[in-house]
Amino acid sequence: MSETTTGAVTGDMANQYERISADLRRQIDSGELTEGDRLPAETALAEHYSVSVPTVRQGVGVLQSEGLLEKQHGRGTFVRRKPTPAVRSNLRHQWEKDRAREPESERLKTGATEHDTGLTVDDLIFDAKYEQVPASPDLAAAFKLPEGTMLLKRTYKTRHSNERAPFNISRSYLPLELVEANPDLLREELEPWPGGTQNQLFTLGIELDRIVETFRARPPMDNEAIALGLPVGVSVVILRKTSIDTTDRVVEISDVVLPGDRTEIVYTTKLDRW
Repeated sequence: MSETTTGAVTGDMANQYERISADLRRQIDSGELTEGDRLPAETALAEHYSVSVPTVRQGVGVLQSEGLLEKQHGRGTFVRRKPTPAVRSNLRHQWEKDRAREPESERLKTGATEHDTGLTVDDLIFDAKYEQVPASPDLAAAFKLPEGTMLLKRTYKTRHSNERAPFNISRSYLPLELVEANPDLLREELEPWPGGTQNQLFTLGIELDRIVETFRARPPMDNEAIALGLPVGVSVVILRKTSIDTTDRVVEISDVVLPGDRTEIVYTTKLDRW
C-alpha cells in the first residue's frame, strides 16, 4: 500500500470516528440522549454508522474523554450525569481578602466553593482532615524553611450533596509554629472556617500581599481518578497556590487537584492605561 493510499485510509478512519462522536454529542446536547440513557451495543452502533467496531470505540472514546459518556463494567456505556461546574477566577483572592475582616455573621453566609459554583452552603458537604507532617524537600524549599520543619497539613474535599465526587482535592500546608499562636486553627472540627484561610491568617495578624498560582496538567493517578469520579481519558489540572504576606514571607501553600471535566479557569488581567 502506498503512502498516499495509507494516508487516505487513515484520514477516512479519522473522519468516521469523528462523525460518530459529533453525532452522539449532538444527540446529548439536543436532549435526544439524556443523563442515564444507555447507548446501543457497539455492534449495533457499528451497523448504524456503517463502520467497524474499533471505529465506534474510538468515537465513543472521544466523548468519554470529554466526560459526556461513561462505561460501567458489565452494564454498557451511559450518558454521564454532568457534574456541577466550578469556575475558578483569580479575582476570588481579592474577594476572599475583602471578606476576611467582615463580621462572622457575614462570613458564614458563603465561602470560596459557593463563590466558584453558585451553590449555597446548604448544597454542600464539606470534609476536612488535619494532620501534622514534616516538610518534604519540595515544601521546605517553597517555604524557605529547613527540611523536616513541622507543618499543619489540611486536606479538603467539598462536594455537592447530590454528587459523590468532590469539586477538587486540596492539600493546604501552614508552618505549625505559625498557627500554634491560635489553638483554634489546629481543630479540624471547626471547619468549614467562616472566611477561610485568609480569615484564619487574619486572626494571627497576617495580611496577604500576593498569591502566586502555577498550573500544569497531567493524567490523574489511580486514586485521584477514583476519588474525583473521572472518566477514562480526562486529565487533571494541578494547581500550586503560594500565599505571601506583606513581609514577603510564604505563609501557606496549597496543592490542588482540579478535575478537567468540571473546572473552568478564568483569569482577568487589569492593564494600566496609556
